[in-house]
Amino acid sequence: MIEMLSSPLMQRALIVAVLVGVSAPVVGTFLVSRSMALMGDGIGHIALTGVALGWLAGTIMDISPHDSLALPGAIVMSVVGSLLIELIRARGRTGADVALAILFYGGIAGGVLLISAAGGTTTNLTSYLFGSLATVSRSDLIYTLVLAVLILGTAFFLAGPLFALAHDEEYAKAAGLPVRALNLYIAIISALTVSISMRVVGVLLVSAIMIVPVAIAQLVSHSFTRTMRLAMIISILACVTGLIITYNVALSPGATIVVILIALYALTSLGVLVRLKLFRPEKERQ
Repeated sequence: MIEMLSSPLMQRALIVAVLVGVSAPVVGTFLVSRSMALMGDGIGHIALTGVALGWLAGTIMDISPHDSLALPGAIVMSVVGSLLIELIRARGRTGADVALAILFYGGIAGGVLLISAAGGTTTNLTSYLFGSLATVSRSDLIYTLVLAVLILGTAFFLAGPLFALAHDEEYAKAAGLPVRALNLYIAIISALTVSISMRVVGVLLVSAIMIVPVAIAQLVSHSFTRTMRLAMIISILACVTGLIITYNVALSPGATIVVILIALYALTSLGVLVRLKLFRPEKERQ
C-alpha cells in the first residue's frame, strides 16, 4: 500500500477514483428517481465520438500526445448529446428510449469512424471503452477535480428543487420551479459526470458507477438524502478497492469496480431478503 501511494501515477489515479466515486452517485440518485437509469449509457456512447473528435483535432493541430484533447472533446459531445436527449424527451415527438438507442449506435459508429480518420485504430479507444486509471494524466486530474467540484457544489445547492422535480414534475411546475431549466441542468451534470467517470470505468460501464451504488443504498434506505450519502460512501469504497486490487493483479480497473458493486448489490439483496424472512411478523409467516 505504501509503495502504491509513493507512485505519482497511482496518486493521481487514487484521487480521480475518489472524485468519481463521490460525484457519480449524486447524479445517479436523481436519474434513478426519474426512471432514467440508462441515460448515462446513452451519453457515454456519444462521449466516445467526442474522444475520437478530440483525437482527430490533436492530430490535425499536431499536438502531442494526440489524445490530449480527448477529454475536452468528450465533455463537449456529452453535453450536446445529453441536451438532445432532454429536448427530444421534453417535446415528446420521440420516446426517450428511441433517442437513447440512436445515441448508443451513432456514438460508437462516430467514434470508430473519426478515430480511423485521425490515423488511429479501435485499439486507441480501448482505454476509453473500459477505463484505464494507469493512463490518467495531470490534465485529466485537473479536469476531473474542477468538474467534480462543479457537480457536487451545484447539485447540493439545488438539492431541494431537484428533489421536487425528480419525484413529481407536475408538483414542481405548480410550485413555480423553473422545470425546463432544471431538466436541462440535470442533463448537463449527467454529461459532465459521464465525462469524468470514463477514465475510471470506461464509457461502456460508466452508467454502472452512477446507478448501482444508488440501487444498493435504496435497498436499506428510503430517504432521498440518506440514499444519496450512502451511495457516495459505497461508490468511493468500491472505486478505491478496485484500484488497490488492480494495482496488485493485472485486471481491468473499470470492470473490477463494476463487479465489486454488483457483488455488493447481490449480497445486500440477499441480506435484506434473509432479514425479512427472519424478522417478519408471526402472522405473515403463517
